[in-house]
Amino acid sequence: MTHPAFEEVLAPTHYYDRNFQTEAAKILPGEYYVTGRDMLLVTVLGSCVAACIRDPKTGIGGMNHFMLPESGDAHNLLSVSARYGGYAMEVLVNQLLKMGANRNRLEAKVFGGAAVLRGFTTVTVGEDNSEFVLEYLQNERIPVASQDLRGLYPRKVFFFPSSGRVLVKSLRSVHNNTIIEREKEYVSRIKSAEMAGDVELF
Repeated sequence: MTHPAFEEVLAPTHYYDRNFQTEAAKILPGEYYVTGRDMLLVTVLGSCVAACIRDPKTGIGGMNHFMLPESGDAHNLLSVSARYGGYAMEVLVNQLLKMGANRNRLEAKVFGGAAVLRGFTTVTVGEDNSEFVLEYLQNERIPVASQDLRGLYPRKVFFFPSSGRVLVKSLRSVHNNTIIEREKEYVSRIKSAEMAGDVELF
């Protein structure tokens, strides 16, 4: 079934990357992108995580960028996080399958979960995101080919779905608060969705 935000979420910022000389799509918090073409998917992660999943035989691959919601109620956190995180992953996997990827061949590379929102939210948010994505992939029997999770610094991730190549740049000297502000705004959106009982922010 087509999700109401189908067109929106499949149309993040597109540009031509002069460094890699290829078409590229920039994935922001709450977005995902799947392609069968030879192109580049780019995202910048703080506390959020990104799963890069592909079918090595077809070259169809995609990336998402999400964060689990936060709650003071431990039971509510568990249920809302399971719904939201599960949805974030399922929408990516389902789109891969819709485009022709074989579920039995899927492999993942996962990134993010740094402790960059200290003082704004709980210090475990990056840890929680990291644990969730690994547990989800294990439960779904999607092997993790590589990972770069947790730590203190934001990351810029370059994913080439057709080849599976990933480059990760650690942003140790970020001179502005763009990443943190973007994630704060995303956290606010998640909280609004929690209040409404709606997890479909993607």
